[in-house]
Amino acid sequence: MTLNKKASLGLAWLIVVMAAMTFLPAWTLDYWQAWVLLAVFFACTVAIDLYLVKNDPKLLERRLKAGPGSEPEKSQKIIQVMAMVAFVAIFVFSALDHRFGWSPVPPYVCVLGDVLVALGLYLVFLVFKENTFTSAIIEIDDEQRVISTGPYALVRHPMYVGALVMLIGVPLALGSWWGLITIVPMVLVLVARLLDEEKFLAKNLAGYSEYQSKVRYHLLPLIW
Repeated sequence: MTLNKKASLGLAWLIVVMAAMTFLPAWTLDYWQAWVLLAVFFACTVAIDLYLVKNDPKLLERRLKAGPGSEPEKSQKIIQVMAMVAFVAIFVFSALDHRFGWSPVPPYVCVLGDVLVALGLYLVFLVFKENTFTSAIIEIDDEQRVISTGPYALVRHPMYVGALVMLIGVPLALGSWWGLITIVPMVLVLVARLLDEEKFLAKNLAGYSEYQSKVRYHLLPLIW
């Protein structure tokens, strides 16, 4: 199977899963917020995949090797499972909010959520352009080196920043204030993942400890 076909099938499966996580709890297809969110997510991820197919197929191949089963470290397998549960919760809880009308959200806030989703994915794209070693699992490539330029000059984990911006946008895009609560466990999972990742990189990637001394912030400049 070609890399392009693998990427297309993977994206199609992800969209189907996201649709199921949204429309089934909402128990309706009359949910324009969900349709717009899926369209925005699909358009952005297709654009990123097309860029990688043309400019960095090795990175795209690394990104396709994902999930708990692909992680070499036991701690990361556990964290990946927790991340999947937290990801599902964001969609399901937001869709239930829409179904039962717990927190009506104005349309302009939903649009703002879609903008945050697009912005978060754009930040992820900038990370991909800067760092060809951005694997979906924690591993060390034979040719890997420390990247300290671009967004990596500000924080150690800029891709997680983009992911969090995107995930914060999801409940808003789906018309749910209460859905924002589900971001809290996702933040905790991401923090656990990045701290464990830093231990692994400091031990196995030459120059990473020096990079930690140079760039002191994990996610938020001047904060943490």
